[in-house]
Amino acid sequence: MRAARESDAAGLARVQVASWRCEYAGIVPEHLLSELTGDSAVALWQERWREAITNPPTSRHRVHVAVEDTPRVIAGFASAGPATDADRWPGTDAELYELRVLPERTRRGHGSRLLHAVVDTLVEDGFHTASTWALEADATLRSFLESSGWAADGASADLDVGVRVPAIRLHTAISE
Repeated sequence: MRAARESDAAGLARVQVASWRCEYAGIVPEHLLSELTGDSAVALWQERWREAITNPPTSRHRVHVAVEDTPRVIAGFASAGPATDADRWPGTDAELYELRVLPERTRRGHGSRLLHAVVDTLVEDGFHTASTWALEADATLRSFLESSGWAADGASADLDVGVRVPAIRLHTAISE
């Protein structure tokens, strides 16, 4: 587990696209999923991750990576920083923006290690709570977070992708 480097951007894009293809199949309309995970999208995501790593909006925006050495591959990533929801205060409330692991590398502890690294960093940065959004139908992510002490806080939203895709917000206390 380590902080992401500029050279990791392509690996983060690969993890994101592979994860979305696997986890959002049947949830997000196929035409949109293809658009978000196609070859041209990978280049766009790579550039966005490079920018997030090399030029974050604040010093409290972080990207962590899980790396497997044999073969050397980015197995997963997590990004987090100040909360973006209007009912949260970004001075003490953090947000887990994204947590993804390559589908073929799940169940190896990468998600847990990434979540712990993110929380440790958020606490060091002075945050007291953390929240994240998960698609209501993403049972895998929701179950993982709930088993780690996160809980739905009653907030919900709809991702508008041509059809209504409900999302819920989960939260947890990370320090006093």
